[in-house]
Amino acid sequence: MPSNFTLEQLFPWSTLKALRTREHPYRQVLDLNSGGRTKIVEKTERFTPTDIQESLVVLLLMLPSANRQIKEKLKIFQDSAGFDAFFPSDDCLPDHQKLLEQFPNLDCFGEQHSLFGGQIKTSLGNTLRILKPIIVIDEGHKAYSKSAQDTICNFNPSIMVELSATPPPNSNVLINIGGQELNREEMIKLDIHLTNKASYEWKDCLRDSVAKRDELHRQALEYQTKTGIYIRPICLIQVERTGRDQRGDIRYIHAEDAKNFLIRECSISPDAIAIKSSQKDDIEGINLFSQECPICYIITKKALQEGWDCSFAYVLTVLTNPSSENAITQLVGRILRQPYARKTKVQSLDECYVFCFKQKAQGLISSIRSGLQNEGLGDIAGNIVQDTAEDSKVEVGYREQFKKFEGKLYLPRFVIQQPHDFRELSYEMDILSRIDWGLINLDEIKTLPLSKAEGKDETSAIGLSQYEQEVIEKKESQIKKASVKLDLVYVTRQILDVVPNPWISYQIAEEVFSTLSSISGNTEEIIAINMVFIIEELRKALAKECDRLAEQVFRNLLKSQELCFFLVVDKSPDIPTRINVRKNAPKLTLENNDPIQRSLFDYVPEEDLNEMEKAIAIYLDEQEKLLFWYRNVSKKDYYVQGWKKGKIYPDFIVPEVNLDKPDDCSTVYIVESKGLHLKNEDTHYKQTIFEICNELGSKMQWRDLRQEFFGSRIEFKLIFEDEWKRKINEIFL
Repeated sequence: MPSNFTLEQLFPWSTLKALRTREHPYRQVLDLNSGGRTKIVEKTERFTPTDIQESLVVLLLMLPSANRQIKEKLKIFQDSAGFDAFFPSDDCLPDHQKLLEQFPNLDCFGEQHSLFGGQIKTSLGNTLRILKPIIVIDEGHKAYSKSAQDTICNFNPSIMVELSATPPPNSNVLINIGGQELNREEMIKLDIHLTNKASYEWKDCLRDSVAKRDELHRQALEYQTKTGIYIRPICLIQVERTGRDQRGDIRYIHAEDAKNFLIRECSISPDAIAIKSSQKDDIEGINLFSQECPICYIITKKALQEGWDCSFAYVLTVLTNPSSENAITQLVGRILRQPYARKTKVQSLDECYVFCFKQKAQGLISSIRSGLQNEGLGDIAGNIVQDTAEDSKVEVGYREQFKKFEGKLYLPRFVIQQPHDFRELSYEMDILSRIDWGLINLDEIKTLPLSKAEGKDETSAIGLSQYEQEVIEKKESQIKKASVKLDLVYVTRQILDVVPNPWISYQIAEEVFSTLSSISGNTEEIIAINMVFIIEELRKALAKECDRLAEQVFRNLLKSQELCFFLVVDKSPDIPTRINVRKNAPKLTLENNDPIQRSLFDYVPEEDLNEMEKAIAIYLDEQEKLLFWYRNVSKKDYYVQGWKKGKIYPDFIVPEVNLDKPDDCSTVYIVESKGLHLKNEDTHYKQTIFEICNELGSKMQWRDLRQEFFGSRIEFKLIFEDEWKRKINEIFL
């Protein structure tokens, strides 16, 4: 290895301590190759030509601090007296010109080809360029964006070496280290013990995790007594929510919920618990390996998936709601590292542990296999991570012939009549609050057949497979009888999003489970084992009954004329006057590639429409009797609120031209399109709401509203994939 090179290493700053510690393996390798002449520097420190000639100089630099696109603002590219010795003296301009001919990308004062020529800046950036360093990039797969590549190449490297667990497909792989090699080198914990809890309560899963960590802690103390080597087992807990404004939704497990349970139910000291999220970082700047560090539990969602490494992590607890779909992600890799890269010869301290509940065992193993592949423990190529900037946006307005409609495109909604005015229909305030829950029919749930099979906890051991393509294999499994119990408060929490009154929810739960308990053969244990199944069926039945009773409320309000179909113009128009689109987004065009002519806005991005919507939009654009068409944006533009919670956002607003006034319209069509595979109960609901809208709309003299409504009548239509052309033809006969 030559003695006159600079190694620029784009590592996290934690690497600095390792390289400056002579006992660390990183430093030992460098000292071995340099004959003990290793010099570790940061960008704020100085080194001389003598250092380069006599020592192995390692400079640690973060990639953003060398971004050539903003180099004028960065100290690394600013003139500095500390590097004068690498450049000709200020008055030797010919020598400056010779150096510039050899390295044309050096930063200068003045122009190279001017009368007096350019004078090279004595900056760290220029120093690196003339030294032509060897560059070693950690997490190399993240440095494939154009800006990152330009920054690296701007240093005139003699060679670039990447370190990555997931090299991109086009990488020139020189050395590939697989899982078997890591295991032989005692760098990872294997086997992986997977415990799949049968309990429906996430607290049982967390309680078992605490017990396992306590057991490992006792064994770690015994190991320290015998060897003097300190290990403090840490439990990582993955939750579903961490945001400050996400607390309170009982369907999801929040970080604060897990923390409170550890403190109150497991007697864990608050100092031993840390939360790591985008909003809160309790482990920032803390040395988790220190014997003075009290942290034994780290609660996170995704913040530790990459770029975090603490080999004291032994237990991974994945907390999920039984009704949601979740998978074990790269977090599994966070518990694989073996402390000090050396086996302890204590079996439990040389293995790691994953606790989940109500997951399918095969799905869990597949998820772990995927997680290990993402950690580079197989012949798996990862995805390239690019830090590309988002395309710039442009603002688009109406076509010139439609400017007269700006700010006037209001459409009717369902509104509640008040003593002096109207207000928009609110599902929670006007529908849900009026439901009489005493009218619900739960006979089907009260006679629900239950499984008599015993609930079981399954614990599996997973190790590396002898076949490289398989990565891991299931080695053994243990089945234990699950300890579950009936908890009506838990049931109440699970149905509160359907029946928002907790007292009524508890009464419903009590009534259902009391009736089930009275059925012969339904012991308390059988009911507890079937708890998740019963809750799922109860939620379905309640949702169905809620919709039935909500429809009754809706129709009664219509009958009493408290609910009307009318315009509300005390807010922004239903169709915006300006939209923002990506500057380089391809425009929607006709089939012959001609530009569309009848869209409301000048610019319609093709990417905003699916294939069926594109076909409909193009076909509409060709209709002579069409005034204009607009693709209504879901969750943003015009909607109709019915008796269900979700609002209906139609796909297209389609006004028909007024034959007497060609620049005005007669009928406004509100069109919802559906694929054949979407003919379901939701579609029937939308059809029913549209029929009500059409019935009420036919009775309204829209022309009396003058400028507030731009047509003389309105009609709602739902069209399917196999009939949309025929339906559009019928509109524009």
